[in-house]
Amino acid sequence: METMHFDYPASTTVPKRICLGVVASGDLEVLLQPSKDAQSHVLIQTSVAGFEQTWKAVLDWFFSTYTDAADIVIHDAGATPGTVAMRLQQTVEESRS
Repeated sequence: METMHFDYPASTTVPKRICLGVVASGDLEVLLQPSKDAQSHVLIQTSVAGFEQTWKAVLDWFFSTYTDAADIVIHDAGATPGTVAMRLQQTVEESRS
């Protein structure tokens, strides 16, 4: 199990807490809640080691347009970068509805 932490600047706060996804073979769970400061904090726990640069690239892309302050916890079981991006976008959409 590998654990990673990333922080990103934010300008507003995420409206509400959301949990999406299921940790199973090839999938992931995203837990999102309002942050207590003006940043987004991402904690990733993954069963697949050695992909920190890939995770950083996906998160850099995501936070280039997402500006809400949130604490995000991701439990990963080998999801592809496309699945990660899709699940993050779904979580944001749910938090705003």
